Amino acid sequence: MTKDHPPGFASDDDVPIPYMARTRDYYLAIGYDTPYRWAHHNDAPFQKLRTPLAQSRVALITTAAPFDPARGDQGPGASYNGGAKFYQVYDGDTAQDHDLRISHIAYDRVHTTADDSNSWFPLPALRQLAAEGRIGDVAPRFFGAPTNRSHRVTTETDAPEILARCRADGVDAAVLVPNCPVCHQTIALTARHLEANGISTVVMGCAKDIVEHAAVPRFLFSDFPLGNSAGKPHDPASQAATLQLALRLLESAVGPQTTVQSPQRWRGNASWKRDYNNVALLSTEELARRRAEFDAQKAAARGRRDSAA
Repeated sequence: MTKDHPPGFASDDDVPIPYMARTRDYYLAIGYDTPYRWAHHNDAPFQKLRTPLAQSRVALITTAAPFDPARGDQGPGASYNGGAKFYQVYDGDTAQDHDLRISHIAYDRVHTTADDSNSWFPLPALRQLAAEGRIGDVAPRFFGAPTNRSHRVTTETDAPEILARCRADGVDAAVLVPNCPVCHQTIALTARHLEANGISTVVMGCAKDIVEHAAVPRFLFSDFPLGNSAGKPHDPASQAATLQLALRLLESAVGPQTTVQSPQRWRGNASWKRDYNNVALLSTEELARRRAEFDAQKAAARGRRDSAA
């Protein structure tokens, strides 16, 4: 007990990480002078479930990328790998298992290792709920949403493409699972577009400020390190509880911009929240190293984008 932390009170660290502010300060510190403008809305579309969930076809939308051994290290704990990015919407057969990874985005590489895809891609859990009758069925395809910093490209190109594929598959509702800060914005804008066009949505995420800034219909917030929006790694009970809570929110929300916080905690001590892109903890030398690494990966990503065009 201390004077500033009396018994019964949470520590100062025990609040959602301010990802927008951390990201702005970080990029300014490594030499990028123009702060990024995050998508911001003060309202959101809302579509109540038209069909009971036990009869609904549910789609899964992810920002994870299919593993390709030709694109460098994408394994657990790999450094940020711009060469593994994707730039067009893709889909995959939900009846099959898939190796989707997150080395191409800025998840929390200090406090999680990205070695359990069930913590960011809950397809097996969704299939299990379909088998149990909790949902009608899983849509025949899942969809990959490109992590795009351009609001315009997301809203005018990628989200409409995902909507078209959802409609082709007869989707009633969608569960959307982001990973990095920009992923959360991409997914939020996609959820808004689907909802405005008749498909009920729920976002499962870890960046509360970004999702609420963009304004979505329904948001399940898990106060976990980025990369764990679908539950704790190697913890099936956590993953199952997270998905079930998201589905209950999908059914029960009475209006837009409904946020529910998962009761799960990453660990008892919240000090892990200090670390993510916190410039106060980084030396001048480390900032310079990160700038050089970022420039190299940016060039790799540009080459990948140009070849995909």
